[in-house]
Amino acid sequence: MRQAQYFEPLEHQKLRCQLCPRACVIKPGQVGFCQNRENRGGQLYLNSYGLSSGFQLDPIEKKPLNHFYPGSAVLSLGTIGCNLSCKFCQNWGISKEKHWDHLARPVTPEQLAQAAIEAGARSVALTYNDPVIYAEFAIDLAAACRAAGVEVVLVTAGYVNEEPREALFKDVSAANVDLKAFDDHFYHRLCGGRLSPVKETLVYLAQETKVWLEVTTLLIEGENDDPAELEAMAQWMVEALGPQVPWHISAFHPDHQMLGHPRTGLESLDRARQIGLEAGLHYVYTGNVYHPEGDATHCPRCSGLVIQRDRYQILSYQLGPGGYCRHCGAQVHGHFADQPGGASPVPRRVDI
Repeated sequence: MRQAQYFEPLEHQKLRCQLCPRACVIKPGQVGFCQNRENRGGQLYLNSYGLSSGFQLDPIEKKPLNHFYPGSAVLSLGTIGCNLSCKFCQNWGISKEKHWDHLARPVTPEQLAQAAIEAGARSVALTYNDPVIYAEFAIDLAAACRAAGVEVVLVTAGYVNEEPREALFKDVSAANVDLKAFDDHFYHRLCGGRLSPVKETLVYLAQETKVWLEVTTLLIEGENDDPAELEAMAQWMVEALGPQVPWHISAFHPDHQMLGHPRTGLESLDRARQIGLEAGLHYVYTGNVYHPEGDATHCPRCSGLVIQRDRYQILSYQLGPGGYCRHCGAQVHGHFADQPGGASPVPRRVDI
């Protein structure tokens, strides 16, 4: 438990949380929608500070981040709760949990940084649920990891206000941000949120920071797969974020409150991928399916195959020092080592 920031006091000891656009008004003894922020006697506390729902060593491609030290290991953790209410949530067992009793794993920022080093992880990922909701803990973790020489990556829906956003990403090296759709009605109806704050976070990261950015869209047939919407999304990404930002288009599987909805087919994913490429994005990937071409990284100039993958395993790596294409010498965008990392493609639980 740690005193939280980003709130406004109201009458009768009520507080208005100012962390995200949801702007919860929290009465004494209650928690906000995200389950992480609690009003105790007119003061706001982060009840998840120093707690995690578990630790796992993953390949970085699982985040997914295909252009941030490919093949490297990343130590992943999260808490419980979320500040959105996506009916299609693929990780709802954690994001919709309301009780810590059987999930809490205590850790300090310094312990986490040391654990990453001992596990051979190049980076730490704040993932599984959204790190926005435990921002103070995430900020401290990122600072401790950076001091120890460990990179930090965030996997987030980007639903955060301007002031905490700057502090949240200050010591972060890379982020994968969900762009769930390009329609505000979709966000309101299926996620309990709005599109504009997410776009603002994406533009901030792309234009005002050095954070390496990749974007993910979970494609749901009949909901956000309209070709005109996908074309508008891709064109906006090219113009607002830049053609170098990778776009991951992942397959939905029936889950949470959309169990009766069909699984996304490979044909739909590949059609969306082609829309992204035709709009001018250099790197468009498919996810949650077996699709070797959708896993591959090609040079933006000569189209040569520079990284061949089998899901989370790298089969071929044709990048020279600094991320230059070995076929034509062009720069491939991202952060690359001279050789790919040796992370196991199979996730492994870690005890801290």
